[in-house]
Amino acid sequence: MKHIFTFILCFSILLVNAQTLDELKAKKAGLEAKAAPILAEADAIKAEIDGINKQIATFPGWTRGLSGVIGATFTGRSNWYSAANLTDPSKDLRNSRATLLAADFGAFANKMHDKYFWNSAAKLSLGLQKLKLGNSSEITEPKFQPVTDVLNINSLFGYKISSKLAGSALGEYRTSVIENFNNPGYLDIGVGLTYTPMSNLMFVFHPLNYNFVFSDIDDKFTPSLGCKVLGKYNTEIIKGVKWDSQLSGFFSYKSADPSLHNGTWTNSFNFNIFKGIGVGLTHAMRLSQQEGILLGDKNGLQTFYVLGLSYSI
Repeated sequence: MKHIFTFILCFSILLVNAQTLDELKAKKAGLEAKAAPILAEADAIKAEIDGINKQIATFPGWTRGLSGVIGATFTGRSNWYSAANLTDPSKDLRNSRATLLAADFGAFANKMHDKYFWNSAAKLSLGLQKLKLGNSSEITEPKFQPVTDVLNINSLFGYKISSKLAGSALGEYRTSVIENFNNPGYLDIGVGLTYTPMSNLMFVFHPLNYNFVFSDIDDKFTPSLGCKVLGKYNTEIIKGVKWDSQLSGFFSYKSADPSLHNGTWTNSFNFNIFKGIGVGLTHAMRLSQQEGILLGDKNGLQTFYVLGLSYSI
């Protein structure tokens, strides 16, 4: 009789718990069903707000924006045997500290008018690093050395021929900032056509463009007349992930060895986490035989990237 009573008691407890679990699941399902239309309405309102923002950007007047990526890495070790090099002190890393700082900033100011537009943008990418060997106070503190150093400024003015086509003039300047400012420096000035099939996509075709090159070694860098092309595209790939891409190229009408053609393709990705704060990645590729030949690389392909915390306004 005692065993029967114990069995009934245990079964009753399990039954009560099962009923409680089923009730909680049912309550959860009810709340989810109740919240579904509210969440759907919130998503619809958000989409409508985004649509209105896009319409606002097409109205006459100025629109401005600023975004940036900042990254930092600090690492060090003390008496780390596997990094020792007793035969070559310059390579002895058992006591060492490394610091890497990186930043990428972009800004734009665009003006729309019924008959014309004026789009200007600037982008600055910087990376600094230093490596200190040894931990003695007598050792001279090393200086930061640049690993990324790029400045690009461009301004495009267009007079509308139709809603998507415009006659345009473009000025673009690019150089380094920390070291070798304007050595070399490139300035493109030209005229042609701009085609805007969508609000977030633009193609610039300027068959009359002069590429000025500023350098202390003029015999290695040659200016010339040519064709300038520029493409810009930005979109939100998925919710919270934005992509901004720019392709710029110059095709010289002058035959030379090394070639005077050059091109730069820059892609920026921003992963928004909370109220404009997120993770940002900028990657760029540049092809220039004029620059590459000085490094013993006739192909002239160069790359850089910056990865870190980002903030957009």
